[in-house]
Amino acid sequence: MKVLIVKLSAFGDIIHALPALDDVLNRPEVDEVHWLVDRRFAFVTEVLPPEVKVHQIALKGGHPLHEVRRVVKQLRAEKFDLALDFQGLIKSSVLARLICSKVYGFDPQVIREKPASWFETSAPAHPDEINIVQQVRRVAQSPWLSDEEMDKPIVYQPPRIHKSFEAKLPVELDDLKPWVVFNLGGSFATKELPDQTWLQVGQALKEKGYAIVFCWGNAKEEAKAKQLNASGLGYVLTKRLTIPELCVFFKQSFAVIAADTGILHLAAALNTPTISFWGPTPRERNAPHGKLDFHVESNPDCGPCIQKTCDNFICMDMIQAKAIVQCITNIEHRLIEG
Repeated sequence: MKVLIVKLSAFGDIIHALPALDDVLNRPEVDEVHWLVDRRFAFVTEVLPPEVKVHQIALKGGHPLHEVRRVVKQLRAEKFDLALDFQGLIKSSVLARLICSKVYGFDPQVIREKPASWFETSAPAHPDEINIVQQVRRVAQSPWLSDEEMDKPIVYQPPRIHKSFEAKLPVELDDLKPWVVFNLGGSFATKELPDQTWLQVGQALKEKGYAIVFCWGNAKEEAKAKQLNASGLGYVLTKRLTIPELCVFFKQSFAVIAADTGILHLAAALNTPTISFWGPTPRERNAPHGKLDFHVESNPDCGPCIQKTCDNFICMDMIQAKAIVQCITNIEHRLIEG
């Protein structure tokens, strides 16, 4: 049986889908698995197992309709037995349906764009499946679940990356262990922690004997890291790391502190301890919940709002530095306990 997974983007969402991919790969009926991704996020698919064949589509650009025709023609020739829409958007469901006649997707109760369900067989949602990882696993398993199994919730399984990577890291890191990674970015401004809070956390961790390494993904984040490090708080990475480099880097890190971003979910999938802070996005739905993943929530009355901008931005100001530092202590205890 040949299966197509349609999961176009984004960084963290692709990581969320890894347990569902494992479910598909572990099915005895499945002989071949393909994955369709937006070209802008193809770099993330480096974490996928080598047996998964990746296809790219450039939906952003001058000729999106031409690109859709090209990809649909190419993938129709593969003659897939079924397609799984892990995205839940109109564009992903239409693409899946144009490529394959049998498509499974999210229940209309949880799907991101409800018209997407018109083109798919919906996987019935279960009220106990709150985390997005569970919801994607429901889609992945639905073609094979019996009626009795449909009535049972699918358990949360932490995303895990099974591949090993080799990469050279900056030599300056050799003398910095143990280090804690600060990832300053957020996919939108309302996820970003105030500069003063980062400085307070950094100083407290420095006093505890940890080095601080600033990780960045674009010019804005690099400039912010250099600004916060003006007093010599830690070390700013000299370049943007590739996926293999990030994987090696995180595996050697004591912990990663980040907002709800792809960097957070990548680190957690490598079983690196993480500390994340939550305000505009829902922790229950989005957060990694492994044994070494710790969360700090602001819980404002107006949230989680899932808004990219805000006229009354209070949720990140409510995150206390001492709560993040306490999570480092909790990680230390958890590691001792095994």
